[in-house]
Amino acid sequence: MVRDPLGSRSVLLAGATGLVGRELLDGLLADNAVREVHTLSRRELPLRHPKLAQHKVDFAALPSLPPVDEAYLALGTTIKVAGSQAAFRAVDYDANLAVARAARAAGARRLGLVSAMGADAASSLFYNRVKGELETVLATLDYEGRVIARPSFLTGNRAALGQPERSGEGLALKVSTVLRPLIPANYRSIAASDVAAALLRTVPTAKGGQVLLSGAMQRNAG
Repeated sequence: MVRDPLGSRSVLLAGATGLVGRELLDGLLADNAVREVHTLSRRELPLRHPKLAQHKVDFAALPSLPPVDEAYLALGTTIKVAGSQAAFRAVDYDANLAVARAARAAGARRLGLVSAMGADAASSLFYNRVKGELETVLATLDYEGRVIARPSFLTGNRAALGQPERSGEGLALKVSTVLRPLIPANYRSIAASDVAAALLRTVPTAKGGQVLLSGAMQRNAG
């Protein structure tokens, strides 16, 4: 009997406890083409699944990873939660980069990143600059395919994940909802599930570098 190659993918996910990360995890576990999902986090999820292998790690000192075919980076925080710019950078830049390098060493050929609208290594805004610097350095790694998602304000149930509402996000989402028809697509709020779905559609067959803008990822563009 010849094994179906589509059912043999092994996937790595960093940031499964976050808004987009949890949506990615749900999608990967439901995908019959995925054989196993390895998650990296500082704390375990209260979830058990035959495909799921959870790994509690220190992102500053990652162990060798199991062989994987593709990797998703969904690690992120805010300066308010992190406590300082240095602590923010340690998560959004250092930890994501460490996972990307470790995943490539473990055989991953394709990579998906949850970045942000406005990411630019030359930006005068610290947040956007760090996001852009990460995108730039990831492009130097030897991946066959690399997909970067740049969402606008994310919608989703942060409370269900034990996360605080991010500063200014609530007001921005209310304004975005009222004025949605007048706001350019890339600036409208977007469901975390839409971002995850776009990455899950694109990463498995990606070739070269690709950027997914927020408007293009929205399944409900109205």
